[in-house]
Amino acid sequence: MELRQNRVKHKLRRGEQVYVASGFTHADDIDAFGPAGFDGIWIEGEHGPMVFDELGNLTRACDLWGMTSIVRVNRNDQTLIYRTLDRGAQGIVVPHVNTREEAENVVVGGRFAPIGQRGMFTSRQGYGVADYFAKANDEVLLTILIEDIVAVENLDEILTVDQIDVFFVAPSDLGASMGYIGDLENKVVQKTIDDALAKIIASGCVAGTMTSPDNVGKFSAAGVQMMLVNSTGWLQEGAKAFMARAKEAV
Repeated sequence: MELRQNRVKHKLRRGEQVYVASGFTHADDIDAFGPAGFDGIWIEGEHGPMVFDELGNLTRACDLWGMTSIVRVNRNDQTLIYRTLDRGAQGIVVPHVNTREEAENVVVGGRFAPIGQRGMFTSRQGYGVADYFAKANDEVLLTILIEDIVAVENLDEILTVDQIDVFFVAPSDLGASMGYIGDLENKVVQKTIDDALAKIIASGCVAGTMTSPDNVGKFSAAGVQMMLVNSTGWLQEGAKAFMARAKEAV
């Protein structure tokens, strides 16, 4: 048995863009979404109903389609990070990483020795893989969220941390931390987001952010490599379009 390749991580290494969808809470829904051709699924473990018992099936559904399973945990805790990887996640997202030391903590929990201190226990991804511990570090995606203004202020130091695969600028919490709750279109917020992404890209690191059909072109042109989109928006847009067409025909 060979260790499954992490599709998102390998594409990012090649300098390519990746497309990740969120909003799925059931393995069957992930499986049904598989033919869409996305690179990864963002499994929400900070907000929403996801529990550890479900992670095996959620990540298996991603495996069926070769999509990277990326789980956002709810805190920067080493044991939580590697337990999530043990359950089959191919990637981890850690919220509110505001300092270099906090970024280093993610690496320690997410990588096996000699890089980190991830507990020496196999993952579901490692079943039948004889050399799992030798290869696992290369197939795990570590993403940190830049979602507080203090993280933006400390970004130069945070970007010096090796082994972080994606520096993801999260707009909603960042805007809130600046005092602009629910006002993402504010020019100050938008400039802060754009400047943070530009700094990440200029440093040679990989930038990611939340996108929509309206702004994905802008971020793509700017050099952002990880594009996250919430599938709930598509569902709502499709439902509204369906009802509008039905009413037009009456």
